[in-house]
Amino acid sequence: MSSPTMIMLKHTALWGGGIIGLGVILYNFTVPTDEELLSRMSPEIRADVEKHRELRQQEQKVLMDIAKKTAASDKPIWQTGELYNPWEGTGNKLLIDKINFEKEQAENKLKNELEALKEQQKKLK
Repeated sequence: MSSPTMIMLKHTALWGGGIIGLGVILYNFTVPTDEELLSRMSPEIRADVEKHRELRQQEQKVLMDIAKKTAASDKPIWQTGELYNPWEGTGNKLLIDKINFEKEQAENKLKNELEALKEQQKKLK
């Protein structure tokens, strides 16, 4: 007693739901977590990822600041961003200057080591 339209809608809902469900199940069973991905990497690549993690986090922070500033502006999005525009050649190509970032990291590490040595020297006196 169903009309052909209702039958077609039921079939569409059934097949669509099945495809979406299959996609979710396949995604959950095939995509590794970040920890699994890192554990499968070679030690050299893992060390490189760990070395540049703080740089990527800093880049994400800068990108979020730019997005917030752009969202608060009344100008169109293509006029407000500080990101590099390849068509006009404007903006900064790098969000964070990698060389200066690495220099700052090395300086901070040396300062921390120096402070630790000074504390050890005070304990020895």
